[in-house]
Amino acid sequence: MTYHKISAYADDFARDLQRFAHELQLSFSQTQIEQLLRYLDNLLLWTKAYNLTAITAPKEAFVKHILDCLAIVADLPKSESSNVSVLDIGTGAGLPSVIIAIMRPDWQVTALDSNGKKVRFIRQMAGELKLTNIAPVASRIEEFEGEFDVITSRAFASLEDFVMLAKPYLKADGVLYAMKGKVPSDDDKKALSDWQIAVKPVVVPTLPDERCVVYLHKLGA
Repeated sequence: MTYHKISAYADDFARDLQRFAHELQLSFSQTQIEQLLRYLDNLLLWTKAYNLTAITAPKEAFVKHILDCLAIVADLPKSESSNVSVLDIGTGAGLPSVIIAIMRPDWQVTALDSNGKKVRFIRQMAGELKLTNIAPVASRIEEFEGEFDVITSRAFASLEDFVMLAKPYLKADGVLYAMKGKVPSDDDKKALSDWQIAVKPVVVPTLPDERCVVYLHKLGA
């Protein structure tokens, strides 16, 4: 397979995915490894024209984008149903929506972002990677319609803002997943008294930075 931006690193990245599989609590098929690496290669290739990511060094992008998003996949809801629906708000270039779609091919993932260029990139990747389970949508969340089992975010600075925007689109028994750096403070959570909140530290292989996922369930649901 030919790569444009990660050719010097592709074999190492493929080995790293297998090496970190136990730590990530995931298993990778050869197809999934190829999809992840092709996505990363295209992310870096397209970023000059589409401004997809500020991280342009392949090794850094592999850790801070690919491994970072993979680290949450194992903690997404365990379900025997193949009808799990996911909405990723403010997905940007597809992080984590494309990663979730690759690793959970039986789930239906909606990648939502108001940036048309980034959504076109996701649409191109869906075709190239043969991801039939991802729906890229160029829209503001306030102008969107739908109901989902899982709603994720990676880019929201404010936990409260994410919850307020996401809650109209969450099924009654659904869950919000907010990917964060530092653990939210009590002040961050005080306006969310009608939500059950759990915080789990996330370990991203080779990344020393603090990471966590905040899980939110509507109380009384």
